[in-house]
Amino acid sequence: DSEGLDALLMERRPAICYIGFDCTADSLHVGSLIQIMLLRWWQKSGHQPIVLMGGGTTKVGDPSGKDESRQLLGDADIARNKDGIKGVFSQFLTFGDGSGSAGSGAGAIMTDNAEWLDGLGYIAFLRDYGRHFSVNRMLSFDSVKLRLEREQPLTFLEFNYMVLQAYDFLELYRRHDCILQMGGSDQWGNIVNGVELTRRVEGGQLYGLTSPLITTSSGEKMGKTARGAVWLNASRLSAYDYYQFWRNTADADVGRFLRLFTELPLDEIARLEKL
Repeated sequence: DSEGLDALLMERRPAICYIGFDCTADSLHVGSLIQIMLLRWWQKSGHQPIVLMGGGTTKVGDPSGKDESRQLLGDADIARNKDGIKGVFSQFLTFGDGSGSAGSGAGAIMTDNAEWLDGLGYIAFLRDYGRHFSVNRMLSFDSVKLRLEREQPLTFLEFNYMVLQAYDFLELYRRHDCILQMGGSDQWGNIVNGVELTRRVEGGQLYGLTSPLITTSSGEKMGKTARGAVWLNASRLSAYDYYQFWRNTADADVGRFLRLFTELPLDEIARLEKL
């Protein structure tokens, strides 16, 4: 409901949104930059972003866009990965303590869904929230349907992921009056579940906004190179190699990438495209 969201943002400032980041590695890669830029623009537009660390959901594993089960990580690995990921956000957002670089909106919040997921009672959770989910509908979402069509195993653990992500949205609505979840297009089903769960449980009106998977003009997934992923942490990839990745962008992609990943004025980008 883009018109409803636009109307809400005209009357509410700051409005609060979130994007979740699971802790599957000790660094994010450039595939996550579009999501980070969405949070940055949200804050620069006068609103308040929440960065949700997936300390709880990482223990389950998101099946979205995956052909096989994600390797399960122990608590120590998740904690180490979370520590590695956190630092990059202060380069794009300004947090409540004044650290960071985005400016404009209210201070960004960083929280961890392990805070509420780790303590859930299984029977109580099923009784209170499981009854709001239709298995028939869950089977229709791409994250599940594609795995089943390819006859790839989908564990019951992974099947629960969308329920937990929906609960995250409900919990952030309760704690912070968060009204929007953003994410990649592969998260659409998970986001819709959160919108509907909150409407049924609390009567709240929430919104979802997704961005498409970013590919290059040659059709390759953004951030994939012959040498592997393009990491955002210097401990994983040198500043020189990171610069070279962007320096080697194909001419056909320059204008689009400048619009997505910089804050240059649009007329300046149009001028550069003509060179």
